[in-house]
Formats: sequence, C-alpha cells, structure tokens
Amino acid sequence: GRRAVCARRTPPPPTRVTTPRVRPQPTGRRGVASSRGLGGDQVEGRQAVRELLIAGKRRVREVWMVDEGDDAPVLRDIRELAADARVPVRQVGRGRFAAQARCEAPQGVLALAAPLPEHDLDELAEGRDGEPAFLVALDGITDPGNLGAILRSAECAGVTGAILPRHRAVHVTPTVTKAAAGAVEHVPMAIVPGLPSALLRLRDRGVHVVGLDAAADRTLYDMAGGDGPICLVLGSEDRGLSRLVRARCDEVVAIPMRGVLGSLNV
Repeated sequence: GRRAVCARRTPPPPTRVTTPRVRPQPTGRRGVASSRGLGGDQVEGRQAVRELLIAGKRRVREVWMVDEGDDAPVLRDIRELAADARVPVRQVGRGRFAAQARCEAPQGVLALAAPLPEHDLDELAEGRDGEPAFLVALDGITDPGNLGAILRSAECAGVTGAILPRHRAVHVTPTVTKAAAGAVEHVPMAIVPGLPSALLRLRDRGVHVVGLDAAADRTLYDMAGGDGPICLVLGSEDRGLSRLVRARCDEVVAIPMRGVLGSLNV
C-alpha cells in the first residue's frame, strides 16, 4: 500500500555523519544535474520534500511554498520538520514558484538542497546491513518519470543500490525527485563510466547479473541465481538491453504477463 503522507516521524539530529567513499558531485544551474554529477539538488513534490527533511542525510538550504493558505496535513508536517531542522521556509507567489519549478506538478512545494552523494560501485556490491546486495542497473533510461518510478518501486522492494551510466541516461532531475516520492533519499546510487564494464566488475565480486527482456526464453521465476547477491538490469525505453550489456549478463529472463499489452515501458 502507499505510505500515509501525514504520518509523522521524528527527524534525526541535525549533525551529519560523513560516510566513507561517498563524494558529492557537481550539478548544473537551476537544479538540473550536469553531465558529470548525480543531481538531486532541487527536490519537488510534497512527499519528496517531506522525505528529504525526515531523512536528514544532506543539507537543505530552504523550502519554497506557494503562498495560497493551503493548510493540508502534509504541508503542516513539512513546516514542522523544517523548523526542527532549522531550515527556512519561504512563502512565494505562484508566478515566482512556477519560474523555479521544473516538473509538471510540483504540488506547490520544492526544496533547495545539497546534491545527492555519488556512491562507489564496490561499496554497493558489498550489500547493506549484513544483507547481500540487491541492485538495479539502468541501461540508458532517458525519461525522468520512468527513473523516478523505478527508484520508488525499487525502494519499496528493498533494493540496496542503483547503478546509472554517466552518459546518455537521465540522472536525478526535479521530475525524478517528484516521481520517486522520497526514494532518492534511501536508495544509494553509483554513476559508472560504462555499464558493461561495471557489470563485469560486479560479477567478479560474486554478484549474479540478470538482464530483463520481454522476449527471453525463461521467466523471472525460473532464474538460476536468486539466492545470493544479485543485480537486475533494466533496458532502455526504446531498444531494451544494449548488445554489450546483454553479453555481460549471467542470464536474461522475462517478467511474465497475462494481459493484452506486451510492454512494461522499461
């Protein structure tokens, strides 16, 4: 089920603990990631901003809200969380807000924050909290709404990390933060120069790499290596898995569908 947006959780202390092997990346102007960095420095949408404040993992400079007298519970929660974290809340007119916002439906709330940290691939391969790695690698996803939806589903499924190519793929834009509804705060992400070489590196570290393809002969339920560390590879919207990426997978499987449509978009 969907998480209740007005459920209050106590934010962590404002003191930030620096995690080893995590390095902030530069971003472009006005909240859009540069070609080098992960992005995420402009967060849009009520749930996304609320989760940013609750997580307390990166510095938040300020929160913008449209000044229209809306007193929804989630907005009250955001104001209280911001006050607890000593983050200023700026009430702005709709025109000024629209000039700053980047996604289609920011819900009258955005936050300006430090960029998301970029994690190391070897770190993700180690798993998290004593559990084996459960990773998702994205082969050329270009639609920000798709990336946000994938990260949201991945976080709910317990994925311990995501891997994005540095080039020819979308990174964390404001539209991604809105669609992810806070998942970007909880799914560690690594950016790699090339996905085929990154998958080989994962295999060398004992991670079973599984490509997803609707035309595969076997289904997800029949795959061979689901008991230990695993990485699911999702192909792009238009062409699916690239040739080199497919060649680096230990196996390729399909998600069976019973409906008429033959596509899961990504």
